Amino acid sequence: MRQSTPRKNSNKTQETEKATFLVVKRIREAILDEVFKPGDHLGEAELAEKFEISRSPVRETLMALEKEGTLVISPYRGAIVKPLSAEEILDIAELRLALISLALKPAHRYLSPADFDHAYDLASRITQTNNAKDSFEYGRHFWDSIFSKSKRPILREVFRQLDDRMTRYEPVYLKLFPTPETRPRQREVLIEIYRKGEIAEALQAFKKIYLEVVDQLIDHLKSQEADDSSRRNHFSVLSPK
Repeated sequence: MRQSTPRKNSNKTQETEKATFLVVKRIREAILDEVFKPGDHLGEAELAEKFEISRSPVRETLMALEKEGTLVISPYRGAIVKPLSAEEILDIAELRLALISLALKPAHRYLSPADFDHAYDLASRITQTNNAKDSFEYGRHFWDSIFSKSKRPILREVFRQLDDRMTRYEPVYLKLFPTPETRPRQREVLIEIYRKGEIAEALQAFKKIYLEVVDQLIDHLKSQEADDSSRRNHFSVLSPK
């Protein structure tokens, strides 16, 4: 009986990991494009057909996305895009602020004028874009430019995980602030003060605007939850017993 060699097994594992990475990226992009929305069911067979791959990497992808908090997998419903939650966004916001506060001081000494210019340019692009995928990518590069200079890789890793979990909220943010004129400029304000070496002041200015944004997102989500609950109750009353 012929057995697989370690080399073949290794190649197969690498191929599965590569396919999983690509499918994670494509599902995340589909969520940003609102092809997949919170509450939508993601079937293994349908995803395998859509992305033209076997079901094994699809299964690995769904498990990875569940682990990061983007999906929920249940025995009866399978995988669904995790519904949005006011409680979740508040938790993420507070964790993000804590990580940012830990990274700003050690990062500052390693940031060059060109680094500050690059970060400010990314912040301006986030303000100007109406595309959720671009907004997400610019935001990722913006924070990477700071966290990579902090020389604290665990902070950077955890922050990226929180960013991934925030993917579902990006389209909501753009709808809540639909034009560049209406969008908050917390990142630009951060860089404007941060580059002067006024680290505590930069964090405080960023935090003030950021929490105002979070409050508006929470109010919006709670309003939606109340509307959904009202509709469910309405249909429940109308349905025959």
